[in-house]
Amino acid sequence: MSPTCPYGLPQAIRHWIGGEAADSTDGSTFEVTDPVSNTPYAHAAAGGRQDVDRAVAAARSAFSAWSTLGNRARATILTRIADGIEAREERLAAFESYDSGLPITQARGQARRAAENFRYFADVVVALGEEAFRQGQEQFSYVVRTPIGVAGLITPWNTPFMLESWKLAPALASGCTLVLKPAEWTPLSASLWPEILTEAGVPAGVVNIVHGIGEEAGQALVDHPDVPLISFTGSTDTGRHIARSSAQHLKTLSMELGGKSPVVVFADADLETALDSVVFGVFSLNGERCTAGSRVLVERPLYEEFSRRLAERAERVTVGPPSDPATEVGALVHPEHYARVLDYVDIGRKEGRLVAGGTRPAHLPEGNYLQPTVFADVRRDARIFQEEIFGPVVAVAPFDNESEAVELANATQYGLAAYVWTSDLRRGHRVAHAVESGMVWINSHNIRDLRTPFGGVKASGVGREGGAHSVDFYTESKIVHVALSEMHTPRFGGKR
Repeated sequence: MSPTCPYGLPQAIRHWIGGEAADSTDGSTFEVTDPVSNTPYAHAAAGGRQDVDRAVAAARSAFSAWSTLGNRARATILTRIADGIEAREERLAAFESYDSGLPITQARGQARRAAENFRYFADVVVALGEEAFRQGQEQFSYVVRTPIGVAGLITPWNTPFMLESWKLAPALASGCTLVLKPAEWTPLSASLWPEILTEAGVPAGVVNIVHGIGEEAGQALVDHPDVPLISFTGSTDTGRHIARSSAQHLKTLSMELGGKSPVVVFADADLETALDSVVFGVFSLNGERCTAGSRVLVERPLYEEFSRRLAERAERVTVGPPSDPATEVGALVHPEHYARVLDYVDIGRKEGRLVAGGTRPAHLPEGNYLQPTVFADVRRDARIFQEEIFGPVVAVAPFDNESEAVELANATQYGLAAYVWTSDLRRGHRVAHAVESGMVWINSHNIRDLRTPFGGVKASGVGREGGAHSVDFYTESKIVHVALSEMHTPRFGGKR
């Protein structure tokens, strides 16, 4: 099956350095494939150390003017970027869906969220104040916030454009210049940034984009001595490697890493609403979502019914071509990732009871398709309970009481998100406080407020971004102390 090519599909995806499209210094490229036919549709420039050097030099050159531009002026440019994204919503969604396999209706939502990220941080940077402290009549202290410098942004292949905007917007709002390294599996939508940024009036060199393989372009960005901070979203193993590599230059890091988020469903929960949330939370975005509720823990009186109905719903999820508006689960992003998810399905057959999915849909003989998959009766030591699969696969297990629910929820190395379903709000708060995760939703699915901190604990990452937390990451705070009266300092060495 060949996908329908979107309008304006480029045959070559080039770097964007110093306000100009550029090839790699050595001319290297790599093939980019779509997940429906798994055939190449374009070549992307494969950046290396020299290309990153060029990009960092351009960003450093642009830093002085951009960092000293007034907050209102930067906010105006961010608003224009949002306008440019919205004006290209259909084209952007088509590119994203074609390249990543996301259903087109969900890709449209990602485009709208990307625009909102820029509007939000335009508001934040104008409204954000600085702190001041008075020490009686003796001293006054105030905080000066300054952009750190050139930011290195490394983004993942799932919902790539939106997650790029999630880093670009606060970095630009804070006054940083930057080098973006998009994921090599999904570079297509990033090719729209140059025209959006240029149209919005972003000066040359403020944003630079270097495509390439993570081990080469990404590594060069992490190693560069003139890039003092790295924002990374991706796997825990890669995050550990970045932390080790960054130690030489003591870089500031913000890393959102893997997740194996629990959904705790008590017997008194609103069954229909909880079921809707579980199905959407683990199967939307093709299950390739860092905050997916991929471990569902159900109180035993409700367990059999919930497992049965979850399986029934999974079997009815519409799997199809990403470009079809009726599709709810599209094609997984890449053959390597597809094979990895299928390996976990095979592992799951030995570790749990397969109650739904586990196979390719019969009407889709080609492409990276998998029917949403549910395993029940999964033990806590099972790999499908412990390890991030990042696909439309969910493990279900029973619990007998609140303490066991918390114990099971915390029984992995990860701690990104968690979800609690109960009609007893006191219990909901107790469990939310006891679960080891950076974010918890009670009787709600993954609805984000951009003002709140986003990030995880344990192996799910370090640092927080979102709202003022993002501005804190991209800026340095300097405290200035001023004497208001004559200072009486102990006089050492005054005696003869």
